[in-house]
Amino acid sequence: QLQLVESGGGLVQPGGSLRLSCAASGFTVNYYAIGWFRQAPGKEREGVSCISTSDDNTYYLDSVKGRFTISRDNAKNTVYLQMNSLKPEDTAVYHCAAEFHPSSKWCTIGTMSNYRHWGQGTQVTVSS
Repeated sequence: QLQLVESGGGLVQPGGSLRLSCAASGFTVNYYAIGWFRQAPGKEREGVSCISTSDDNTYYLDSVKGRFTISRDNAKNTVYLQMNSLKPEDTAVYHCAAEFHPSSKWCTIGTMSNYRHWGQGTQVTVSS
C-alpha cells in the first residue's frame, strides 16, 4: 500500500529552522513527483514547493523562495523540505503529496488535484 508519512514539525521561534521529512513506503519515490502543501487555520491549502523526477526541477511559492529548499534522497526513499528563517505566517499543517511521473520534469504547486497520494501532515508553529 502506498503511504506517505510526514515528520519534523514542531514549535520554533521566528527566524528558526526546521527540516520536514516525507517518508514513502509501498512505492519508489524517485518515480514520483513530490509536492509540499500547507494549510493554516481558516485558510485554503496552498502549494509550497515541488520537485520533479527528472533533473530534479523545483518550484517554490514566492513567499518561501530563498528560505525553503526541497530535496530528495532516493536511497532513503524520502523527500525533505528544509525551512529556514521561519516566520509566523509559515504556521500551518504541512502535507506532502505524490504523483507518478517517471523521467519527467513535471511538478506543480498550483493544483492539488494533480496529486493522488497524500500524507496526514505535520504541524509547524512559528511563535515566540
